[in-house]
Amino acid sequence: MLLQATNTVGRSPPSAAATKAKSSSSLLLTENQQSIGGPPSLMEKLTLRERETVLKQGRRKVLNRGQTLFSQGAKHDGIFLIESGRVRVFYSSPAGREITLAYWHAGNFVGGPEVFDHGIHQWSGIASSNCSVVQLPGKELRTLAGEIPNLAIGLIEGLAFKGKCYSALAQMLGTRSITQRLAHLLLHLMDLYGVEDPDGTVIAAAFTHADLAHMVGATRQWVTISLKRMQEKRIVLTKRSQIVVCLPNVLEEMRGQASD
Repeated sequence: MLLQATNTVGRSPPSAAATKAKSSSSLLLTENQQSIGGPPSLMEKLTLRERETVLKQGRRKVLNRGQTLFSQGAKHDGIFLIESGRVRVFYSSPAGREITLAYWHAGNFVGGPEVFDHGIHQWSGIASSNCSVVQLPGKELRTLAGEIPNLAIGLIEGLAFKGKCYSALAQMLGTRSITQRLAHLLLHLMDLYGVEDPDGTVIAAAFTHADLAHMVGATRQWVTISLKRMQEKRIVLTKRSQIVVCLPNVLEEMRGQASD
């Protein structure tokens, strides 16, 4: 079942321009408003010539939705710069349970934390939409970082952001109930992808029940049952494979409650 959440009563619907800007932001579970949207683009502060120099050292890859970019436990070399599309990075337990760390968009890089040296991937990355990436090998990236200060700064800022991101996720998992996390995620999706609709505001990005479950640390069945209960209470409404949030104020209360 595909989901598209909404932005409704009590919240001002975003403009088309704002929605477009937000839809290109990275998606991660955090309570820090400053972290929503992800770090600045790695190439943002580079001159045109510097960008060309960096990209010449890379190898471009095009992936279809669902294709694996890198796998947990496999050897890796350098980083992958996302040019277009979206990459889901996640951790898999020995029992096969998954927890999504973040969805990274164009301008972000994935494949760390060892960006210069050879190592093994600590998590996996798959294309959650058709995407294009440029692999920058560690040896060449080290040389480029020494020659282009703004590239080095971008790498440091990106790694620092990812560290705070994963710390925030650990805090959410350790201090918030699953119900709180689901309510928080629905509100977060509304803020990122909300588009005005006659019945509320629809999120212009599709996520399955399994996708939501992986983001909040639950099972797909639990998410399906929870959304059904929310619909029975008119908190949310499901129509045409979309989720419409009818009572965001109730979700706000659920996000702050003490337990399940």
